[in-house]
Amino acid sequence: MGSVPADDQTPGGHPDFDEIEVGGLIAPGTLVDRLGRPLRDLRISVTDRCNFRCRYCMPREVFGADFAFLPRSEILTFEEIERLARLFAARGVRKFRLTGGEPTLRAGLPDLVRMLKTIPGAEVAMTTNGTLLASQAPALAAAGLDRITVSLDSVDDATFRAMNDMDFPVALVLEGIEAAKAAGIAPAKINAVVRRGVNEHTLLDLARHFRGTPHIVRFIEFMDVGTTNGWKMDEVLPAAELVRMIDAEWPLEVVESAYLGEVARRYRYRDGAGEVGFITSVTQPFCGTCTRARISAEGSVYTCLFASDGVDLRGALRRGDTDEALGALIDATWRAREDRYSELRSEGTPGLKKVEMSYIGG
Repeated sequence: MGSVPADDQTPGGHPDFDEIEVGGLIAPGTLVDRLGRPLRDLRISVTDRCNFRCRYCMPREVFGADFAFLPRSEILTFEEIERLARLFAARGVRKFRLTGGEPTLRAGLPDLVRMLKTIPGAEVAMTTNGTLLASQAPALAAAGLDRITVSLDSVDDATFRAMNDMDFPVALVLEGIEAAKAAGIAPAKINAVVRRGVNEHTLLDLARHFRGTPHIVRFIEFMDVGTTNGWKMDEVLPAAELVRMIDAEWPLEVVESAYLGEVARRYRYRDGAGEVGFITSVTQPFCGTCTRARISAEGSVYTCLFASDGVDLRGALRRGDTDEALGALIDATWRAREDRYSELRSEGTPGLKKVEMSYIGG
């Protein structure tokens, strides 16, 4: 495996993430947390509902027919989302990502995209399961959506149907990806959660399917998000092992990170057939460069994917707080941030009560 540096095959060996001094790379006066990390990205959940029941996110035995999702009155309106987005933009955020649940289930989503694109310099992306992309991509593109990430855990139809637990065919998701490309949205990132013993036998096929295309597959280690997904360490397939698997089939070489806070460790095929990425929250944490905040569908801000509690912004919005007061609340929340769950993960931490991934969009 000579094409991939040996020091990148073990935890802590990636040159982009080791011993980064975040404070030395940002301008004076920038809003930073207790560990010197700036606020640069905001993920916005527009709904807590989803039409899949993936076991690593919304297992059916928990999110069944009698599960009480949020009533419409408790979910942020588009106007409330835009107001918060502008306040976050004033604090350095330029990347906004719409999530869920499944964001395409929210009626009128192109209107929200259009509203966010009026923020100077805003990049608006969306993470979706792709089930409704074929019909919605033209309107989303016309509204200005810059990029999409599609969750696709396998191109093997039987495996994909089993993992989404709704018997949904993979062909329709692939159709949605191509519809987005045809509509003019930038090439997709394809996110695949890797679970040992579940879909690992199909991962080379997934890489093969998108080799030679502009789309980029990103393999995500199975994470202990929330408390309902049945996470076990022995079901984690370390990214280093997967890198070796792919490198043996198609030699890889490391690509340097494009920006501070990029979550994926990037590689390109040495034959020029594209790129793949690996998100290594379990075996090679990247907490030290995390610049993300997350707003849940009902308007709480969370400073970590593994957080237990959020700070209520909806209450401040609806009681008529000024932008100055709301901004002060955001500032105080970020300045108090010291999250680094993945770096501290231990035998006991998976049992902690944490917000569910479906609630804050992953």
